[in-house]
Amino acid sequence: MDNPFPADSVGLVEPQREAFDKPLALDCGRTLDAYELVFETYGTLNAERSNAVLVCHALSGSHHAAGYHDNGDRKPGWWEACIGPGKPIDTNRFFVVCVNNLGGCHGSTGPSSTNPETGEPYGPDFPIVTVADWVRSHARLADRLGIDAWAAVIGGSLGGMQAIQWAIDFPDRVRHVVAIAAAPRLSAQNIAFNEVARQAIRSDPDFADGRYQALGAIPRRGLMLARMLGHITYLSDEAMRAKFGRDLRKGKDDFNFNYDVEFEVESYLRHQGRTFVEHFDANTYLLMTKALDYFDPAAQYDDDLSTALEGVSARFLVVSFTSDWRFPPSRSREIVRALLDGNKNVSYAEVEANEGHDAFLKPITHYFSVFSAYMDRVATEVRA
Repeated sequence: MDNPFPADSVGLVEPQREAFDKPLALDCGRTLDAYELVFETYGTLNAERSNAVLVCHALSGSHHAAGYHDNGDRKPGWWEACIGPGKPIDTNRFFVVCVNNLGGCHGSTGPSSTNPETGEPYGPDFPIVTVADWVRSHARLADRLGIDAWAAVIGGSLGGMQAIQWAIDFPDRVRHVVAIAAAPRLSAQNIAFNEVARQAIRSDPDFADGRYQALGAIPRRGLMLARMLGHITYLSDEAMRAKFGRDLRKGKDDFNFNYDVEFEVESYLRHQGRTFVEHFDANTYLLMTKALDYFDPAAQYDDDLSTALEGVSARFLVVSFTSDWRFPPSRSREIVRALLDGNKNVSYAEVEANEGHDAFLKPITHYFSVFSAYMDRVATEVRA
């Protein structure tokens, strides 16, 4: 029978689940007495268990980073362009793990899970989680998988922040960090965008103070608006102009006083919002944006990022994109400067790209050349 999947895909994959009954103390002061993590793996762990790579997902991502599920859905994982045989994260050489973060809505314990104390969905009662909380939970999963150290921890956007936190909190367990389109902390503007998105969700009448699931409702309008706003910030002006310009769907102005869709870009954003509502949870969106807001490893070191990174032993690749105005190259250079202040080993690439923040998901030639070359180095060290 012919292989129905592309030759450079990991093909059919199946999520795995691990349950943990050791309480996890969270930064917010609360404790999760028990929780589950859903994850996927690609490739083969070598005998020395030295070729493991952790991929950390961004705000709306999940554990499904590559390959296909056997559910009739032919849509591949969110980083299919990057993970697979012969790709930058080469599954012929690496054993790749991607975890759905705590608080997520794709199988790991989160607001949609049943609260054992009430028998109802956690909803708004699920505790606030931070990037550091995710890292600690991932470390427990690594223990369960028998992985003492990662050959690399890799992520884009919020995933890149997790990779940095890994290097700070577990310096002996990370040999390389690849932080793409990331920042050492959010700007006030970014926090503002997140707050507008949260208010769009919370002001939806169907939000019901976060208890919509128990009522059989979904705050569709609010979540759709939040996604539309977020999507605008992930794209660049150049990308939107190239894709849509000022094209009208009917080729002429309708002077539509009902405010129906007239411009192609309006149609695109509404489609993105409606699609998002079908597979993402509103309470999870609130949690993930708060985790972004709270990420600031330098805060514990008198706002000195160099001091925060002083204990890291991992080597770094930091990548930014010229058209990314949400996490611009200047924010990546802050990370690079702080690492260089501590005489750390760091490589930096600023990639010319028009795709905006979403560029980290795209197979851009220069970006993938840099990424592949760096991962070749990681693979060589694994063999050695």
